[in-house]
Amino acid sequence: MISQARRFNRIVTQRVGALDDHFLARDRPLGEARVLWEIGAEGRDVRSLRTQLGLDSGYLSRMLRSLEAAGLVTIAPNKSDRRVRIAKLTRSGLAERAVLDRRSDKLAASLLAPLSAGQRARLVTAMADVERLLTASMVAIAPIDPAHPHAHHCLQAYFAELDRRFDAGFDPSLGISANEKELRPPAGLMLVASLQGEPIGCGALKFHDDAPAELKRMWVDESARGLGVGRRLLEELEDHTAAHGARAIRLETNKSLIEAISLYRSAGYVEVARFNDEPYAHHWFEKHLPKRRRPATRLQ
Repeated sequence: MISQARRFNRIVTQRVGALDDHFLARDRPLGEARVLWEIGAEGRDVRSLRTQLGLDSGYLSRMLRSLEAAGLVTIAPNKSDRRVRIAKLTRSGLAERAVLDRRSDKLAASLLAPLSAGQRARLVTAMADVERLLTASMVAIAPIDPAHPHAHHCLQAYFAELDRRFDAGFDPSLGISANEKELRPPAGLMLVASLQGEPIGCGALKFHDDAPAELKRMWVDESARGLGVGRRLLEELEDHTAAHGARAIRLETNKSLIEAISLYRSAGYVEVARFNDEPYAHHWFEKHLPKRRRPATRLQ
């Protein structure tokens, strides 16, 4: 599998021109061309640009200086927060981006032109599949303090979705509590899934002495569904539960969350009798866990 992945990388880098210092017959390599594209017509703050592209800050700074020296980009502090630097395209930069856009279309067309109609359809379908799988491989899951802004973002989006989907709406104050103190070690744990630095999912645990752990606040953003993020979160939470010493994990869920119910059942959770008084629950599940060990993880 590793050999195949490496062969794929080699042919793609060659075919798209990543090995050429003059990408698309312009005066810059692919990296600088990509930075120009991502800055876009509206400009971007440098920190978000670095996070999205996954670049070392020093390397990105060198590329931006090169583009600035070529008269294509300006870098200036944000007027509302001078700690934030904003990259914007100059008039020449916008013109260069337009040229890159047209030539990128021609490059894409040249990949498809030699193929038959059936081959083109197969290639485009395979590209879409590879794009989804590579995106899934970029998702990072890590413990986080429940007071972190990313945790707050996920919980607010989760509550808003439940309010839309539940027949009578949702008020978190009416359900069984899962507050910051309860989700912070050693009482509990919260995980956040991130893609290119942006939070896209979460899940949490409440630990109890000599009793099953409680699974709480499982949510994945609609934009990231289909990438396997929910299953990865669930597996990570199970690992943390086992590492904590609990031999079982429990959860309750609402009948309208059919995707979550399907996930739990496919992951080996068994429906059991009601074990709490959660007013929004219609189903209660439990899963017994084997003993597992995992290294301790620091909170972000």
